[in-house]
Amino acid sequence: MTKLPLSLLLLQPPAGAASPLRSLLPPARRLTAMSATTSTAPSSGEYPSPVSPPYPAASKDVELRRAMTASARSAAFASADVVFEDEWLAVVDKPAGVYCDALLTSFPCSAISEDPAIKPNLHLANRLDRDTSGLMVITKCNKVAGKLVKAFTDHKVKKTYLALCIGCPPTWEKIKICSGHGRSKHGAWRVYAMSDVGCSLPGGSVVRDMSTQFQVLGVNGKGQFREPNNFCTDDIESITVQEKAADQTCSGDVNNSAILVRVYPQSGRTHQIRLHCQYLGFPIRGDVKYGGVIEWNGVECDGHALHAESLSFVHPITGLPITFRSPLPSWAKDCISTME
Repeated sequence: MTKLPLSLLLLQPPAGAASPLRSLLPPARRLTAMSATTSTAPSSGEYPSPVSPPYPAASKDVELRRAMTASARSAAFASADVVFEDEWLAVVDKPAGVYCDALLTSFPCSAISEDPAIKPNLHLANRLDRDTSGLMVITKCNKVAGKLVKAFTDHKVKKTYLALCIGCPPTWEKIKICSGHGRSKHGAWRVYAMSDVGCSLPGGSVVRDMSTQFQVLGVNGKGQFREPNNFCTDDIESITVQEKAADQTCSGDVNNSAILVRVYPQSGRTHQIRLHCQYLGFPIRGDVKYGGVIEWNGVECDGHALHAESLSFVHPITGLPITFRSPLPSWAKDCISTME
């Protein structure tokens, strides 16, 4: 599906109006980078300390409410929109607020084979968070499943995401952030310093590396919606996380700016984009677990504004390169509909 480039205008509250949001965390934080040589590894027998904050207490009730709603939606889910399908795989568009497994149980058996004697053998090649919408791949046999899962694991599948964030506008247009990733002693996913990669964590896991590239598309209605492109790492700033982010310095309404970003994950860690948005000082709108606002423009958010926009990979059977684009979610359409 080909889409023409569009300019971007994000909705913003009226001038002079009261602040439309309520944040679950202290003011947003900004990125602080230090040379890897200035940080020392944890002493033997000690666990490294995460550099991102724990889940806010208020997020527990919000997450429970959203999980119960998603369970009900998933149980009644009929079927996802099919973006592409052949005899080996299907690419479907997952709606927000639905668990991934609902796509398997609702996928029509008639779409797999005309022979009713052939038992369906469906697999999810990738997964998305409950509230994340966008593209997912369903494979129809073990051979294809193994190849595609390996392609995702080996980072041979190129992905882009769109995220609507609330926070302090970045001073850069593009950036690459590298950090550690792992579970804290309480089981929460957290950002760790790059110097901690490989260190042991509670439960027997280790800190692993994660890398994400960001591109700002618009801030408070100023910017341009562009098609995804191949990042040239030579012309963007690269940040290596080594310590906790310092407090943000912007003030007033600027601190609550609406920021549309396109995200190019270079690794596939759990909650990677959400964690890096939190660390960079502009958590995703509605992502209460990672510091996002629970209200925006006077309306409570029923999930976070993150969308799996595109997938590109080599077909595991034909060997042909293929690219898929997902239709824009409602929050992105609302932004674009008011563009100049």
